[in-house]
Amino acid sequence: MSQDELNKPENLSPVEKMKTGSRGLRANLAEEMSNSLTGNINETETQMIKFHGSYAQDDRSRREERERKKLEWAYSFMIRLRIPGGDITAKQWLGLQKSCDTHANGTIKITTRQTVQFHGVVKAHMKPTMKDFDALGLDSIAACGDVNRNVMSGGNPLLAPYHAEVHAYADKISEALLPKTGAFKEIWLDGEKLPQDQPAEEDPLYQDRYLPRKFKIGIVIPPHNENDVFSQDIGLIAIGDGKTFEGFNVAIGGGFGATHGNSKTYPRLGTIIGFVPKDKAIEACWQIAAVQRDYGNREDRRQARLKYTLDRLGVEFFKGEVEKRLGFKFEEARPYSFTHRGDAFGWLQDHKNKWHYTMFVETGLVKDLEDYKVKTALKEIAELDCCGFRFTGNQNVMLIDIDKKNKTKIEKILSKNGISTDKQSKTRQEAIACVALPTCSLALAEGQRYLPEFVSKVEALQDKHGLSDKPITTRITGCPNGCGRPYVAEIGLIGKAPGKYVLRLGGDYVGKRMNSVYREEADEAEILEILDDLFAKYASNAKDGESFGDFANELLFTQYAI
Repeated sequence: MSQDELNKPENLSPVEKMKTGSRGLRANLAEEMSNSLTGNINETETQMIKFHGSYAQDDRSRREERERKKLEWAYSFMIRLRIPGGDITAKQWLGLQKSCDTHANGTIKITTRQTVQFHGVVKAHMKPTMKDFDALGLDSIAACGDVNRNVMSGGNPLLAPYHAEVHAYADKISEALLPKTGAFKEIWLDGEKLPQDQPAEEDPLYQDRYLPRKFKIGIVIPPHNENDVFSQDIGLIAIGDGKTFEGFNVAIGGGFGATHGNSKTYPRLGTIIGFVPKDKAIEACWQIAAVQRDYGNREDRRQARLKYTLDRLGVEFFKGEVEKRLGFKFEEARPYSFTHRGDAFGWLQDHKNKWHYTMFVETGLVKDLEDYKVKTALKEIAELDCCGFRFTGNQNVMLIDIDKKNKTKIEKILSKNGISTDKQSKTRQEAIACVALPTCSLALAEGQRYLPEFVSKVEALQDKHGLSDKPITTRITGCPNGCGRPYVAEIGLIGKAPGKYVLRLGGDYVGKRMNSVYREEADEAEILEILDDLFAKYASNAKDGESFGDFANELLFTQYAI
C-alpha cells in the first residue's frame, strides 16, 4: 500500500479516527470519569486515557469471584508519571509515597523506563491522585499513548565529567516533544475548559493526529548501556572528547513489540544513522518524530512503529527525509564502546566529591520484606532531605548528590533496614521483569511475581556449575510486547500461556545483539533442564572472559547462520 493510501481517511484504524476526533485528547474522558455507576470507562476513553499517562485495568485474579457475586470486574487504573531522566527530589518522593498509600495499592513501581507508576487507583481517586502529582510539580501526560514517552538518560554520574550536561537533555527533549493540549489540566486539575465551538490548541508536532504509535527515546553514556539504547525509537549515544561533550550518535528504529504467531511483527534493534552535534540534537529528535508522524502506518497498528516504517521505506529514504527537513546532513558516527548494562550498586564518589548510592529494588517494587525494607528506608532517607532520588532503567533507585557529612546518616538508615549490595547475586541484580499478571490485560503468563523465584533457581544452577560470580542478564515478560526488554537478554523468557514461555538465548552482555528463539514453548522444568546443560558446557568450554550470551549464541545459533 502506498503512503497516500495509508493516509486516506477510509483506511485509518479506529484509534486514528479517535485521535483526530478527540479535540486535543479530550473526547468524552471527563464525562466518563465522572460516571460513578461503573468503575470502568468505555472503549474510546480506554484508548484516550493512555495519552494522559494511565491504563484502565482490572484484577484478573478476581474476575471469577466477582462474576459469581454478579459484580462487575474489579476495575482500577494504573498511572505512570513523566519523569525525564528519572530525577525527583526527596520531598517529591515523600509526597508520592503518601499519595500511593492513600489512593493506590501502597506499592510504588519503578519501571523499565526510568519512572514510577501507581497501581490500583479506583476511578473516584483518579483526580485526587493527579492533583497530588500537580502539587508536587509532576504530571503523567504523555507517559503512555501515541506520543513521545518518558525520555531516559544514563544515571551514573561517574560515567563522564559531562554527565550532568548529557543528563539534562532528557528533560529538554521531553519538553520539546510534549503535546501542547490543555486537556490534561482541564480534565484532571479543574482547569479552564475549552469552549465546544473552539478548535483544540495548535500543535506543530502532533497536529490533530499525534503519532502512529508509541515513541521512545533513550540516552546512554558509553561505556554504560543501562537503557538499552538500541531498543529505542531514537537511541542517543553521548560522545565526548575528554571533559567535553560534543554530541550524539543517533540510532533509530529500535522496538521490541511483537505478536505471537504473526511473522510480520518482530523485535528490531536500532540502526545508527550518524552523529549530530549537541546543539542540533533536540531538533533532530523533533524531525525524526515528525517524519514518523507523516510516513508511519496508520491503518494497521501492529505495523505502526518506526521500525516498520524504516523497513518498509528503507533507512536511507527515512534518513534523507529527516536531513531535508533539518537542512543539514548527519555526520559520520563517532567511535564508542559498551562494557556493561547493570547498575553500579553501593557507594560512588564523583569528581565534585559528591556521594551517590544505588539501591537494589527487585522488579522495581518499593515494598518492605522481612529483612530488606526498601519502602521504610527510602521514606526515612527522604525525611532527611539531604539527597535527590534518581530511578534507573534497571528498576533501581539511586540516591544522588550526597554531602560527606550526610553519608553516615544514610548508611545507618540503610543498615537498620537491611539494605545491602552484597545480599544479591550479580545475576539477580541485573534481572528485569514487567508487571504482567494480574493487572496487565496483555499478559499471558507471570512476570514480576515469578522473577524472584525463577532467578533463585538459575542461581542454584550457577552454584552447581561454579558460575556464581558470572552475571547473566535474565529478563521475563508476560507477553511479547517486550516492556522488560527480554529480546536483548542473555536469557529471555516471553510469556505464551500460563506457566509457558518462549525461551530466547544468546543475547550479548552489553545489548548490541538480540537473542534468538531456542524453544517456542517451554515450562519451568524444561527451561531449567536446558539451562543446566548449557551452564555445564559453559563452565567447561568457555573462553576467558566470554559471557554466557556469547557462548550460547556461538554454540546454539552460529552454525545455522547464513
